[in-house]
Amino acid sequence: MLRAIQDFFRLKIEPDTAAGPDQHGLQLATAALMFEMLRADDDEHPDERHTLEQALQKCFALSESETRQLAQLADREAAESVSLYQFTGLINRHFSPDEKVRVVEMLWQVAYADGRLDRYEEALVRKITELIHVPHREFMQAKHRVLETLR
Repeated sequence: MLRAIQDFFRLKIEPDTAAGPDQHGLQLATAALMFEMLRADDDEHPDERHTLEQALQKCFALSESETRQLAQLADREAAESVSLYQFTGLINRHFSPDEKVRVVEMLWQVAYADGRLDRYEEALVRKITELIHVPHREFMQAKHRVLETLR
């Protein structure tokens, strides 16, 4: 699995030296958390997957092909993980407060993509928000920003 991830980033995504060596791992960690959100209510809706891929593509400026490959790797990584910490720890160490809030917004986008918010989805966003140390106020503001775009 690790070899597939390394090969993907080495061959498909040009390294950005300004972004630092951890950028690819951060992309994978963010995507994996989004896949955890996708599975939170045990009802994967096609709109959720589409929203997830669109958010990744926009956030990380990836091509459609790169986005699909990142999504496939993240999906497998999330399915094989035993803890959120391997993803949230990486985000905590390397993302700015604004980038963390952007992750929370993307989680809300996936949660609301099917037109409803399940209690397990909300609980997962809250848990991840706490793990990446986003203040409650920012958590709520991110939720409201996403809801505004849906109206």
